[in-house]
Amino acid sequence: MKRINPDNQGNLQLKNGSAFTRRNFISSCSACALCAALAPASILTSSCSSGSGNKKMKIRILYSLHAPVQGQPDWPNIGFDFNPVMSQMNLALAKNFPDFEFIPSMAKGPEEAEKIIASDNEQKVDGYIVYQMNCWNRVVQTVARTGKPVLYVDYQFAGSGGFLVYNSAFLRSKTDNVGYVASSRIEDLLSAVNCFKAIGTGGAVTGFASEVAKTRISSTKAPGSFSLTANDITSLTPEETIKRLGKSKILAVRDQKSEKAEPVMGIPLEYIPFSEVNDAWSKANKDEAAGVVERWKKTALEIVGVPDETLLTSAAMYLGMKSVIRQHGANAITVNCLGGFYGGHIHAYPCLGFHELCNEGLIGACECDVRSTAAMLAFSTMTNGRPGFISDPVIDTSKRQIIYAHCVAPNRVFGPQGATNPFSILTHSEDRNGASVRSVLPVNYMTTTLEIDKDKKEILFHQAVALDNDPDDRACRTKLCAEPAGDIEKLFSMWDSWGWHRVTFYGDLKEPVFAFADAIGWKVTEEA
Repeated sequence: MKRINPDNQGNLQLKNGSAFTRRNFISSCSACALCAALAPASILTSSCSSGSGNKKMKIRILYSLHAPVQGQPDWPNIGFDFNPVMSQMNLALAKNFPDFEFIPSMAKGPEEAEKIIASDNEQKVDGYIVYQMNCWNRVVQTVARTGKPVLYVDYQFAGSGGFLVYNSAFLRSKTDNVGYVASSRIEDLLSAVNCFKAIGTGGAVTGFASEVAKTRISSTKAPGSFSLTANDITSLTPEETIKRLGKSKILAVRDQKSEKAEPVMGIPLEYIPFSEVNDAWSKANKDEAAGVVERWKKTALEIVGVPDETLLTSAAMYLGMKSVIRQHGANAITVNCLGGFYGGHIHAYPCLGFHELCNEGLIGACECDVRSTAAMLAFSTMTNGRPGFISDPVIDTSKRQIIYAHCVAPNRVFGPQGATNPFSILTHSEDRNGASVRSVLPVNYMTTTLEIDKDKKEILFHQAVALDNDPDDRACRTKLCAEPAGDIEKLFSMWDSWGWHRVTFYGDLKEPVFAFADAIGWKVTEEA
């Protein structure tokens, strides 16, 4: 088996978790960010040199987003007002760089970006700041092709998916005019903007990415060292894991079609229609569903914005999915949840149902993501029922953290018989509808994050220490903050070829994962 090792290994340091309230957290962070944004330029430190001459550099700021006020479900959430964010950013840049002329604008996609660039040729714009405000708007690609210096910035918990995927494509192609910033500290952005001075006026530039990298690396929090809580795992042998996976089954609910598909990592896979799940939901025992709701009310930390009627439909969906799993002799189900709900094919969000299934040692997975479901099933089987947490990660260099975010999470991360952690029930974040879970996951544990690709016969792997839970109201409800064990710069490099989802397990699974890969003839790639 071929093993690709990390560039370096960092020691990690424990950060004690503490209680929080969403209101206090957001208020304090907003105040800090605004103070930093309005700080004088003299606070900046950068490896980049000053430009020459007195001519003001012209920098176009391109906010890549759907609309100034978001009218559709997406990160960060429907109804989100970007206007104050953009205004504060424009003010901070103008105040800190009086020798620059900033030209703010917005673009939804490549057509609008092309029109802006055409006008910039007449205005002799020297460089660009592209702010990824929503995930998948393709603006930065058009800007990068100008050959002018481009600073690519993630508005975290808003544009992070597109940022990670698009930026890793630039890294893979060694696009040297595009530098990037992925930090919650505005000082790190301002330091990177200072790098425009290194190239001066005039347009085309090479090496801008490496100049920005110097500032990013210098401002990235140093690795710490940790004394971790003991977390022993009794894992199955690779042979026993393979045997059990062959007797398992994944049900995938993608659309209204039924078909059997090729196995994934030796796991049988069957597609079933929305109608089958919806029918099971409609026939769920109402008294049993009411009992599930009462249990949630007793055990949840809080229930915010979710009426009893929605809780009942969610409980019925859990019971319906469980009955479908039983009827098919399966132990995993993944549902095209938003497509089914918005299309009127299912009438309840499955988030709370997935939460319950994962707590019980079964698998409930989002978005009809078959490969993440297979990863959840394979390594849950290997660890005697530890559930995987599927997520959309965000990286924050200022804290040296990767934040695993999703609206579905278990609260029995050590397995069905293990300890529980607190959880809240809130609406699904992006559209503020339905019911989903914020799980306050345990800290001071090693975690192992994986993804699989059956075509490559490859397992993607990294590890991180769980440190905190972020209650930011933007994006998905559960946000586990962890410090990667290894090279955080390398962690930016593989999203374009692997996609955004990752699956996180509690515990150090390195030895059993590598042994399992050897047994099935796959390779393991370490992404950090």
